[in-house]
Amino acid sequence: VQLQASGGGLVQTGGSLRLSCVVSGLSFGDIAIGWFRQTPGKGREAVSCLSMHDGSTYFADTVKGRFTISSDNAMNTVYLSMTGLKPEDTAVYYCGSRFGYCSPYPLAYEYSNWGKGTQVTVSS
Repeated sequence: VQLQASGGGLVQTGGSLRLSCVVSGLSFGDIAIGWFRQTPGKGREAVSCLSMHDGSTYFADTVKGRFTISSDNAMNTVYLSMTGLKPEDTAVYYCGSRFGYCSPYPLAYEYSNWGKGTQVTVSS
């Protein structure tokens, strides 16, 4: 099982980025993909989640209306499109996989496989 996250970078406040998570070694339709972020000294917090089976989603209140999540099933890839970025969005972003569906309030321990993080930095 391998998850590969990419797409981070440095942007100014109000800018946009699209993160990608390529999944291999799993049946794409049986899993949920979550995006989490982490800042130094803090645990991973859920940003968004996509249940591949039914397309149900989760968004943290802090990103609702600014972030969207989507997938390209043919490419086994999940995207996190981030707009209206704020300095407080600065973090290392990780994608993780779990079997089944997104839980109402995703927690990191629910995800059994993780990709390496990608740094997102939003300058003020």
